[in-house]
Amino acid sequence: MAYRYGDDRNQTILFPESLDQYVSEDHPVRAYDAFVDALDFRLLGIDIDNCKVGNSQYDPHLMLKLLLYGYSYGIKSSRKLERELHNNLSFNWLMKNLKPDHKTIAEFRRNNKGALKNALKLCARLCLKLDLIQGNILFVDSTKLWANAGKGHQHNKKWYQKQLKKIDQRIDKLLTECEIVDRREEDRGSFVKMAKELKNQQHLKATIESALTEFSDLSEFTKDGKARQVNRVDPQSAQMKSPQGTHPSYAVQTVVDDQKGLIVNVDAVNDVNDSGQLADQITSAEHNLQRDCQIACADAGYSNIEEIEKVESEKRTVIVPSQGQASDKEPGPFDKSRFVYDKEQDCYYCPQGQRLIFRRFQDKAHKKRDYRIERPDICRACCHFGVCTKSNAGRTVVRHELEDLKRKVEQRYEQADMRQIYDRRKSRVEHPFGYIKKALNFRQLSLRGRSGAQAEASILATCFNLVRMIGLLGGVRSFVSQMATV
Repeated sequence: MAYRYGDDRNQTILFPESLDQYVSEDHPVRAYDAFVDALDFRLLGIDIDNCKVGNSQYDPHLMLKLLLYGYSYGIKSSRKLERELHNNLSFNWLMKNLKPDHKTIAEFRRNNKGALKNALKLCARLCLKLDLIQGNILFVDSTKLWANAGKGHQHNKKWYQKQLKKIDQRIDKLLTECEIVDRREEDRGSFVKMAKELKNQQHLKATIESALTEFSDLSEFTKDGKARQVNRVDPQSAQMKSPQGTHPSYAVQTVVDDQKGLIVNVDAVNDVNDSGQLADQITSAEHNLQRDCQIACADAGYSNIEEIEKVESEKRTVIVPSQGQASDKEPGPFDKSRFVYDKEQDCYYCPQGQRLIFRRFQDKAHKKRDYRIERPDICRACCHFGVCTKSNAGRTVVRHELEDLKRKVEQRYEQADMRQIYDRRKSRVEHPFGYIKKALNFRQLSLRGRSGAQAEASILATCFNLVRMIGLLGGVRSFVSQMATV
C-alpha cells in the first residue's frame, strides 16, 4: 500500500492574493466579526475617538472580537490568546494581522469590565429584533464558578487584625533601617533589597486592608455563630459548596428566555444561596429587554415569599415551588398545611379541631405571627402528643404576613399548564451551564472582584448566545447577512 508523504517544505508554492481568501465564507470567525461590528459601542460604554492624543491604541472593536472568539473556544488566558495570534489563521484574519501582546489583552479586559458586562445586554436586544427572544417566559437559575483565589487565603477578622499589626511593625522597622543607612554611608546596605521588601510589605498591607473593608459591611460571625471568613486574594468572593468541594466562588445567576433558550441576563453574586435573588435577576432581565415578562419561573431554591411578592403582579405570574413541593414528599399528618386558618377569627384549627390563637410577633418587623394552642394541657392530653409536638407549652404555628400569596403560588404550581412550563425550565437553564463547564471546560474565573466576575460571566453568556444564534439563523452566511440589516 502506498503512503502520502506531502510536499517538499522548500518547494515554492503560490499563496492566495489576500488574507481573506484563507478563511472560508462559512467559517464561524466571520460571525463574531459581524456581531461586534453590529454593536453600538456608545451603548456598550466604550468611547471611540480617532483624535485621541498620545500613543496609538488597538481598535476596541478588534480587541472585543478577540475576547469573544477566544472565549468561545475555551481560550481565556491572555498568554494563550497571544499565542493563537501567531499560530492560528482565523485569529490572524479576525485581528487583521495585528498581534497585541498578552499584557495589552489583559489590560483591555481589566479596564473595560463595564463594557464587557453590557455586551450581553446589547446581544439580548439584538436577538429581540431578530425574533429569537420573546421575553414572555423567563427562567432563573444559578451555577457556581471558582474565584481566582485559593482556599488557603480564607481568614477571619482577628487574623487580619493581627497580621496588619505585624506588617505595620515590619514597615516601621524597614523605614528605621533606611534612615540608619542614610546616616552611615560607609556601612551602607542594599537599598534595592530594602526597597523591594518595603514595597512587598506595603502591597501585602493593602490586600489585608481590602479584606478588612469587607468585614465593615458584614457581621463578624455567621448565623450559626461561626467566625466569618474573607479571602485575602479576592475579598468579594465567598466560600461555596459544590460537588467538587468547598472553594472561594461566585454564584453566576442566569436568566434564560423560553422561546429559544437564549440568555437574557447574567450576574455574578457572592450570596451562598439563591433565596434573595429572584427579584433582582428578573428586574435586570426586563431592563435588558426593555419590556416586562409575563411569567417568571425558578426552582425551589428561590422560594422566598418576600422576593416573590416583589415580582408578582397583575401582569406578571411567578412559578416557584416550595421546598416541600420540590421534594415530592407527602406532608405529614400534622404538617402546617393540615391546619386550617380562620381569617375572621384570626386563628388556626388543628387536625383534631382544637383552636390555636395569636400569641405574639416572632420578629421585630412584625412579619411573622405565632399561633399557639389555647391551653397547653389540651396538647398534653391529646393522643397525638409527642408526634404533633413534644413541647409542654403546646403546638405552635407560624404565619407569615404574605401567607395568602404563598398558598396562591403553591396552588398555582399544582396546575397542569403551569407544571408544563416548570418542566421546560430545566432543559432551558441547564443548557448554558453545560456548554460553559463541559464544552468550554470553564470552571474558574480569571478576573478578581465581583465586577471582574460579572464581566467574564457576560462574555461567556454572549459566547453561548452567538453559538446558538449561528445555528438558529441558518449558518454563518445567513448570520452575517442578518447582522448587516439590524
